[in-house]
Amino acid sequence: MVQTHTIRVHNRQTGTSYTLQVPEDRYILHTSEHHGIELPFSCRNGACTTCAVRVLSGEVYQPEAIGLSPDLRKQGYALLCVSYARSDLEVETQDEDEVYELQFGQYFGKGKIKAGLPLDED
Repeated sequence: MVQTHTIRVHNRQTGTSYTLQVPEDRYILHTSEHHGIELPFSCRNGACTTCAVRVLSGEVYQPEAIGLSPDLRKQGYALLCVSYARSDLEVETQDEDEVYELQFGQYFGKGKIKAGLPLDED
């Protein structure tokens, strides 16, 4: 028999919270959709950060989450499209750009782009 866990999702974008039962062998996003709960997602393959959440309590297993660095996983981030619950969970949706910046921001120029400045022509 497959164990089931209680998952509480706080959707920051809509200000709503949901509680659902998720079998340990099912992706959290897929199960939420099956229950009529709409959460942010895009690729469904663990490659982007649209469905990123911050795990507030509990444990997830996400071996296919290639869109999250090991460091962000250690900081408590997960991708619902490829996450399996390993205990009861409480998670909070994140802003996709915020997670993207945490992960890749050090690789890009800092600061806002200023409109109207000429490009260097070398």
